[in-house]
Amino acid sequence: MVEYNMPKNIQLISIFCLLLALLPVFLLAADHDHVADIIQDQYAKINSFQAEFNQELTNASSGVTEQRKGTIWYQQPQKIRWQTTHPEEELLISTGDVVWDYFPEEKTAYRYTLKGRFDSKTMLKFISGEVNLKEDFQIQVQGKDAQCSDWTKISLTPMNPEPSLVMAHIWLDKETNLIRRVLLVDFFGNKNKLTFEDIELNVVIDDSRFSFDPPDGVEIMKG
Repeated sequence: MVEYNMPKNIQLISIFCLLLALLPVFLLAADHDHVADIIQDQYAKINSFQAEFNQELTNASSGVTEQRKGTIWYQQPQKIRWQTTHPEEELLISTGDVVWDYFPEEKTAYRYTLKGRFDSKTMLKFISGEVNLKEDFQIQVQGKDAQCSDWTKISLTPMNPEPSLVMAHIWLDKETNLIRRVLLVDFFGNKNKLTFEDIELNVVIDDSRFSFDPPDGVEIMKG
């Protein structure tokens, strides 16, 4: 396991981008306020989504990068299931009030209240759906990405930076109009990059995916 300056459950810091990252965004103009309005409008229309993800966690001090992959599900209101399958299994489930973080190999499950686990007001606003992009971020459309000509890069600078988030970048697939990649940077320069594949919007998700019943023999840690 890579030593990391962020909390053990990096997914909790990534939830902010889960709710933003899979929205169909149509760049009809390079006007930054116009882009924000479109994202905001689409955000309100998403009932659910499912996607595969590849995640890269880079430690600024050591330069070491950890690779993760798995599947995420989201359903309004505020239901999230984040299942990491590589390099080790981890299951994160959020119901909007309670968060479960389960590590099968350790036979340990952590139970948090959402506000008790998050000290980031910006990320809590994303989770609750109360974020306002024009009020909370400076938005800059940077244009065609140098490494992938089919993607457009947009930078989001928080109006009120917090230790867990000082900069975010998103990449839009111009052919599908979906955000395909998100990069979050914290105060220490640690980077959390998520790339999405097989994105499905407004899918039917069984409620059982958002419930967690600790297996026998699992130690429950409450925070």
